[in-house]
Amino acid sequence: MADELDELIDFLSNGSPQVRGAAADIVRGLTGDSDGLRSLAARADRALPALLRLLASVGAGGAGEAAADSLVNLSQDAELAARLVALGAVAAAMDVMVKRGGEQPKLARSLVMLLVNLTQVESGISALLQVGDEKVQGLYVAKLVRSFCRSSCDSEDEDIFEYIASILVNISKVEAGRRILMEPKRGLLKQIIGQFDSTNQLRKKGVAGTIRNCCFEADTQIQNLLSIAEYLWPALLLPVAGKKIYSEEDTSKMPPELANALSHERESVDDSEIRERALEAIYMIVMQDDGRKAFWSVNGPRILQVGYEDEEDLKVMGAYELIGSLLVGKGEIEQDQEQGEDKPQ
Repeated sequence: MADELDELIDFLSNGSPQVRGAAADIVRGLTGDSDGLRSLAARADRALPALLRLLASVGAGGAGEAAADSLVNLSQDAELAARLVALGAVAAAMDVMVKRGGEQPKLARSLVMLLVNLTQVESGISALLQVGDEKVQGLYVAKLVRSFCRSSCDSEDEDIFEYIASILVNISKVEAGRRILMEPKRGLLKQIIGQFDSTNQLRKKGVAGTIRNCCFEADTQIQNLLSIAEYLWPALLLPVAGKKIYSEEDTSKMPPELANALSHERESVDDSEIRERALEAIYMIVMQDDGRKAFWSVNGPRILQVGYEDEEDLKVMGAYELIGSLLVGKGEIEQDQEQGEDKPQ
């Protein structure tokens, strides 16, 4: 069996496209079970470069798709993912996606999934961010965000770029990634937030996670966050606003983008993880003085009060309560001070 597998790996580099394609299909099948993955992992020094060459070769056709699927399965192992990064897999995946993704949507989808796995390791994140090269730093990320924000197909099964949501969560776990996403001139975070309206739950969850991660920079980036408040507050507050239709008294103290949505019946966000991520982001914003003032200005405390009444998940309720304790300790005092300042002397 060992000799046969070595011969199979050799066939991946065969001069005949038919032979390469057949070998790639067999390798893809092997990566579908644990025994096959272990056998190929033991020969990673030969298998990984061969699959990457097949992926990048022009005219690979179905063999390229099979190679991409094999790499997706192999890269679920963190050690193999790191080895692929060292072999230039991030650059290869981006290059092939840009050049052939439009003609081969299945290949593009597999490449996005490969990048999800590669950005689970630190070296993969650095490679995707292009850290160390100021001239191109963030270029790959901008290309991914552009693809992510294209109109997706009606069927979720055909949403080629939905897994970019997971890549964005991965890269926003590190400071360098957050800085790129939040850079005002790029406007990437604003574009990403626009996808929160998607009916695709993977996109929605990824956007919520990315916003939450970016809010770890609130202590130094609060003004950049508030500069897109028109888009940020609906994405954070509507998921945790509960199911009730708000009174005119409540909505009169809100900006139109919140007031209009909360004045009508709406679908609730059933995913508790999305609600929790939104509340964690709000907490980090209201920890900052300017963030807290902005939160009061959109009637945020009232929205959380109503949302808390409808909440049933204990973990999410705890996130509501954490914000409430912060507002009681700081926010209401600020409100009293502001009201006092408004009184005639």
